Amino acid sequence: MRASRIAYKPVGMALGAVSGMIAGAAFKQAWKLIEGEGDAPDALDEDRPWVQILLAAAVQGAIFAVVKATVERSGAQATRRVTGSWPG
Repeated sequence: MRASRIAYKPVGMALGAVSGMIAGAAFKQAWKLIEGEGDAPDALDEDRPWVQILLAAAVQGAIFAVVKATVERSGAQATRRVTGSWPG
């Protein structure tokens, strides 16, 4: 296993936790803009319509994917700057 990959392992785990927190906060703000409500619907919210639940899930998934890719790519670039090679 290359040194860059070994060096990236703990960085990748930490970045994964950070990206989850960032994505959660971004989703809450996005949902407030979309619906004007504080809480996004959960799949088990009996009083919410299907459309609202599926919209919330789609927005949450898209935000999470973009944040995760951004954070992982930034971490890989930082690892390359430190080790000289790409961790992938």
